[in-house]
Amino acid sequence: MAGFLSKENTIANANFNRWLVPPAALAVHLSIGMAYGFSVFWKPLGNALTDADGKALATCAAGATNLSEKLAGTAKALFATDCNWTQFDLGWMFTLFFVLLGCSAALWGGWLEREGPRKAGLVATLLWSGGLLISAYGVYVHQLWLLWLGSGVIGGIGLGLGYISPVSTLIKWFPDHRGMATGMAIMGFGGGAMIGSPIAAKMMSYFATSASVGVWQTFVVLAAIYFVFMLWGSLSYRVPPVGWKPANWTPAATQGNTMISSKHVHLKNAHKTPQFWLLWIVLCMNVSAGIGIIGSASPMLQETFGGALIGQPEVGFADIKKDEALTAAAAAIGAGFVGLISLFNIFGRFAWATSSDKLGRKRTYSIFFILGVIMYCTATYVAGFKSLALFVGAFCVIASMYGGGFATIPAYLADIFGTQFVGAIHGRMLTAWSTAGIVGPVIVNYMHDTRLEAKIPFDQIYAPIFLVLAGLLVVGFIANLLVKPVAEKYYMTDAELEAEHKLAHEKSIATNVNSNTANGVAQSASHPVLVAIAWALVLLPIGYGIWSTMQKAWGLFS
Repeated sequence: MAGFLSKENTIANANFNRWLVPPAALAVHLSIGMAYGFSVFWKPLGNALTDADGKALATCAAGATNLSEKLAGTAKALFATDCNWTQFDLGWMFTLFFVLLGCSAALWGGWLEREGPRKAGLVATLLWSGGLLISAYGVYVHQLWLLWLGSGVIGGIGLGLGYISPVSTLIKWFPDHRGMATGMAIMGFGGGAMIGSPIAAKMMSYFATSASVGVWQTFVVLAAIYFVFMLWGSLSYRVPPVGWKPANWTPAATQGNTMISSKHVHLKNAHKTPQFWLLWIVLCMNVSAGIGIIGSASPMLQETFGGALIGQPEVGFADIKKDEALTAAAAAIGAGFVGLISLFNIFGRFAWATSSDKLGRKRTYSIFFILGVIMYCTATYVAGFKSLALFVGAFCVIASMYGGGFATIPAYLADIFGTQFVGAIHGRMLTAWSTAGIVGPVIVNYMHDTRLEAKIPFDQIYAPIFLVLAGLLVVGFIANLLVKPVAEKYYMTDAELEAEHKLAHEKSIATNVNSNTANGVAQSASHPVLVAIAWALVLLPIGYGIWSTMQKAWGLFS
């Protein structure tokens, strides 16, 4: 087994069909992408404990009126078995997901480059599925700390390894379409919740009884499904031999593009360059400006437009909250809005990253920042005269660029630092995501709550928030403008590069061919039917997710 998982045994022959690698990456990313959809479990878990009459027990933080009391309630909830959990208690699991994702990717990115994507993908499979099983047991015995440990910590580490495991491999298989290749995989991470959330909702409904809300059973089934899917994806990873390139392709170095390097920067030197920190700021600002708004998309729409969402423009959101039927109707429209921006987030990852192959990475990010500022200013203006179509359109564009930023950054890093350590460098870069996951929501939620306490009308709360987020994009634009090619002193010499190839057990094309020939291994090409089956296995669930999401989004148009 150790030999099968070793990097040298994942090196493909020259006739391997590179189009088998993207569906393998999608299989892993679609599975771990369910992290985005964990909010589907909050309400059922918040009502897990009931009395003899079937009424939900009080929460562990019952009566809390300020942050310190909420934190005290969460501390009690970690080990208590006689009170329910609040969304505040459960939401820490979501925070742990993305903090651990960035930290684990940064810590073990170098190990991944040496050991290869197959071994890293298998470890990610065990951690993600194993974390779900631990969480299932935590729900069963009503121990919140087991959910934090299982899905939050162990699953979060699995997220980090699973997220970066295919990046370096895809970039090496598609040097002619770096953006498109990483866009395909990272699109899967954004789409995981689109598929997993409706499936989880149906399973909870199926398993629910008078004594159980059906969450722990759903966790067990999801763990099994994701284990099989991720195992197939991880074991299907193959890496190209050193020196491989697509037929009839001219390397970028001969095309005179100084922003695409043909040399490589060692992992130990990448963070010493100003380019690394400028790109860290670029990613952090792009994510910070989007993640806070995306996380509060439904209440933002309802508070800004109030009764205009349900054909009663004279009714404000304060009045809607007093009527249960109106609240439900407005919430349904808000859910449709969330579904719509989720679709733009997902497909923006593929569309923008693919476009960056033609536009260039630096120009693509410049478009993100300039267009993002325009969209936030537009949203500020159109919210004033209640133009729902323009408001929704602005945030669909913002969501597409939020996703596009994630998908374009690996190719940007490969252009600047070379491909030898791009997976590990990308892992360290993801600490910008972890930081943004705190900065963005804190800005949005703090400004929202303080303006609400100041008795600002609901439909006027978000305008200054949009302008602050536009300011973050201006900072990102300036950082991106300053990105230049790396100084010559940071590049590895040919001798250093050769030494790294040996440490990583990489083989050149000639060595690989001779080795296979000596061992009687045929250099056969991958059968087209195998490629079609691999793509069908990932496109079918993606199609189901799109269909489910469009059903929710339809309410926004009708």
